[in-house]
Amino acid sequence: MDATNNNNYHDQQNIGNIQKMREVLDTLPPFCKQFFRGITESTSARTRLAYAYDIRVFFEYLHEKNSACARMEICDFPLSLLDMITREDIEEYTEYLSYYEKDGKIYTNDERGKKRKLCSLRSFYNYFFESELIKTNPAQLVTLPKLHEKEIIRLDIDEVAILLDQAEDGTGLTKAQLRFHKATKTRDVAMLTLLLGTGIRVSECVGLDLNDVDFKNNGIKIRRKGGYEAVVYFGEEVETALQDYLEERNHIIPQEGHENALFLSMQNRRISVRAVENMVKKYSSTVTSLKKITPHKLRSTYGTSLYRETGDIYLVADVLGHKDVNTTKKHYAALEEERRRYAADKVQLREKRPGK
Repeated sequence: MDATNNNNYHDQQNIGNIQKMREVLDTLPPFCKQFFRGITESTSARTRLAYAYDIRVFFEYLHEKNSACARMEICDFPLSLLDMITREDIEEYTEYLSYYEKDGKIYTNDERGKKRKLCSLRSFYNYFFESELIKTNPAQLVTLPKLHEKEIIRLDIDEVAILLDQAEDGTGLTKAQLRFHKATKTRDVAMLTLLLGTGIRVSECVGLDLNDVDFKNNGIKIRRKGGYEAVVYFGEEVETALQDYLEERNHIIPQEGHENALFLSMQNRRISVRAVENMVKKYSSTVTSLKKITPHKLRSTYGTSLYRETGDIYLVADVLGHKDVNTTKKHYAALEEERRRYAADKVQLREKRPGK
C-alpha cells in the first residue's frame, strides 16, 4: 500500500504540493531555492507552489523577450540578473500577462491575475533585497493593478430550494445524466445541503473523514486554509441529509486507502474537488442560466443568508473562517449598505406632532 494513503486528505495534498514544488524548482534558476527555503515557515506548501508557478512565468518571459536572457537557459540565470531588470521591464511584463501563448495554449490574465503575479514577484525581490543580496528592487516601484469590485453571485432563497429539489428528483437532467442520478442523488443532496448549510469550502468538504462528523453535537471538524482545525456546527436539514447518505455509505466498500473518506466517487475513492465542481455545475445549470454557480458561490449564498438573519458580520467572518473581518466586509458591502439604509429611520428623536 502507498505510504501516503496512511495520511489524511490534507496531508496527502500537502505531500503532492511539495512533490510538484520540487519539479518546478528543477526548471528555475538555482538561487530560487534560497527564496523558497526562506519563506517556508511563514507560508503553506500550496502558497509556495503558486509563487513558483508565477515566478516561472516571469523567467520564461525574460527568456523569450529579453535578448540577453535568450542566450542562456533559465536554469543558468545568475542572481545578478535581478539587478539588471528595470522598472520598465516589469511594466512590459505586466502588459505581456494580458495575453501570451505557451506550448500552443493561450493564456490571459485579468487585473486579479496580474496583481497576484506581481505580488509574487514583489515577495521574490523583497526577499533578496532585504537579505542584501541584490542592490535594486524594481518590482516595488511598479504600481499594482487597481481591482474593480466584482458583484457577488449567489443563489436566491427560491433558487436554493429548486437546486436541492432537482438534486433529489433529477428534474432537468439529460438522459445520460439520469442514468447515474439514482446512484449519486443521496450523496449529491448531502454535499449540496452541507455546502449551503455551513458555508465550508469545497476543499474542506472533500477532505472530511467519517470520524470528522459528530451527530451528538451536530458538528464537523474541518481543516481550514492555513492548516488549523476548526469545528463548524450544522442544523437539522444538514443532519438529515448526512444521516441519509451515511445509510448508503455504510454499505459501500471503498477502495484501499480511501476507507476513511466521508464522500466517495462512483469509483469508491475519495471524491475530488473537480468532481464536486462538476456536480454543482450540473444541477445549478438547470436552475439558472444567468449565474455561473460554483461551490464558492454556494459559500457566498450561505454567508449572505447568515448575515441577513443575524446582522453580525463578526459571526459571519468566524463561521466562514476569514482571519480578517475586513475580508468579510468587502464581500458583503452591498448588504452593509442595505442595513444602513434600514437603520436610517429606526431612531426617533422627537414624537411626531399632530399635523406635522
